Amino acid sequence: MAQQDKLAGHCGNLRVGMTDGRRLYRRGRALARASPRPAIIGPMSVSASDPFPGWDGSIAGARQLQRQLAAQVRLQDALADAPRTVAGFDVGFDDGGATTRAAAVLLDADTLQPLERHLVRVPTRMPYVPGLLSFRELPALLHALDRFSTAPDLVMVDGQGIAHPRRLGIAAHFGVATGLPTVGGAKRLLCGHFDPPGPRPGDRSPVLHQGEVVGMALRSKARCNPLIVSPGPRVSLDGAVALVLRCLAGYRLPEPTRLADRLASRRDGAARRG
Repeated sequence: MAQQDKLAGHCGNLRVGMTDGRRLYRRGRALARASPRPAIIGPMSVSASDPFPGWDGSIAGARQLQRQLAAQVRLQDALADAPRTVAGFDVGFDDGGATTRAAAVLLDADTLQPLERHLVRVPTRMPYVPGLLSFRELPALLHALDRFSTAPDLVMVDGQGIAHPRRLGIAAHFGVATGLPTVGGAKRLLCGHFDPPGPRPGDRSPVLHQGEVVGMALRSKARCNPLIVSPGPRVSLDGAVALVLRCLAGYRLPEPTRLADRLASRRDGAARRG
């Protein structure tokens, strides 16, 4: 018999194996249905109560779904005009990982001043598995998105876009699920390699994985490690870099994800909890 993949890790005090993956998935769906709040509907008709339609709860099934969804990522700029609003998202955890804390900040794209801040806490549905971060974090992010009074024109997520082994990091998955133009900005490289960019802000070098350019290592601030920028749906690679540069305000992270990071890390108390 072929050896099965193992889903190993902790969800609170629960250790989950391959045989328990489906049980965890069903439990997560049941918890979400207890207080359903549908997210903005995108091409997948995804909702906060079922963000992974068709997934059987296994690692193999998650990876296969990633490959299928990656084919829906169109790296073409869809913003006809400059965005009026931009949202930043980041995730943290409470209770030893049993609770996911998702932060969402909506900014005026011209002034970069915050318009809305929201922090939501939901039960964690899945333990950490390398390469499957979106299956752990996306449900909470969709709940946070639903708190906005209006849909953002552009989304920035603290994580990978297509700079991912199967070209579907958390930012790309978020964009496919919601239909919103999405950019990923990660603090660390997940896959591939790059030559160090020059020392000046704005210097950049391509991130290569299996002979394909999947992102850009961008020097967003002098004397800081480069930011890994990669697009999600409806944004080109050049467009993603240009949008990140537009949203810089003297820090390594662009302002939308910097503020979301502060909120998710509890360094910013100005939040409405839900």
